Amino acid sequence: MNATIVKTDDELKQIVELSHENHRMNVPEIEKRKEGFISWEYSYELLKQMHKLHPSIIAKDDDKLAGYALVALKEAKAFHKDLATMINNLEAIIYNNKKLSDYRYYVMGQVCVDKDYRGKGVFDMLYQHHKTVFKNMFDFVVTEISVSNYRSIRAHEKVGFKTIYSYKDAMDEWNVVLWDWQ
Repeated sequence: MNATIVKTDDELKQIVELSHENHRMNVPEIEKRKEGFISWEYSYELLKQMHKLHPSIIAKDDDKLAGYALVALKEAKAFHKDLATMINNLEAIIYNNKKLSDYRYYVMGQVCVDKDYRGKGVFDMLYQHHKTVFKNMFDFVVTEISVSNYRSIRAHEKVGFKTIYSYKDAMDEWNVVLWDWQ
């Protein structure tokens, strides 16, 4: 198994399928508490547009997608409505006495590991590959995690993410987490 960037349309389609399977609306409550969930469902068309800005990172086991970690550059807010809302909220957050807008960062659009590969280091592999690819271009990566998604919060903390802000909106309560590479 290895981490790499998305190279094919088939890989994008596998991301769409894995996203759908693990969306909060498609995961039973007991499984959400134990295994986690994702909050945004991505269409093939949206992923294709994001991919044009920068391909995302995936983990593959031969031809099977083991997991993905989506690259959401700020420029994607032009066509990704939910991301635009998120980035507009993030820009004013203060981190180390500066607004996030004063830093070079990108958003982790979503990270998801296939059920068959959980607990096998895929999550860490995806993020370590992100750091390798992006640490010279960005100061950090930032994302939001539902406070009820305990597995995701713990996994992000293990990688090195720190909660820098929390808020509640109509959908959920969120922790804004950041992995600083400076």
